[in-house]
Amino acid sequence: MPNIKPISDLRNYNEVLRDIAIGEPVFLTKNGRGKYAIIDINEYEKLKASLKLMSQLAQGEQAAKEKGWLTIEKAEKELGIENAKY
Repeated sequence: MPNIKPISDLRNYNEVLRDIAIGEPVFLTKNGRGKYAIIDINEYEKLKASLKLMSQLAQGEQAAKEKGWLTIEKAEKELGIENAKY
C-alpha cells in the first residue's frame, strides 16, 4: 500500500524520512493532490541508471532498424572478441 502523507507532515520531517524504505517511497500531497515523491538515494540512482539503459537500448534498436541488424559473428568482430567460446 502506498505511503501517502500531506506535505504539512514535513514539519516533522524525521518521522516522514523514517517511513521511507527501499522500493517504498513516501508520496506527499498538497491540497489533496499528489505533488512530490521522496525516495531512498540508492533507489533514485538505480532508477536513473535504468532510465539511461532503456534510452540507450531504444537508440540501439532504432539504429538497427535503420541500418540493419548485425550477426553475432559481425558483432564479435567489431568488439574484438572473435572466436569467443560460450
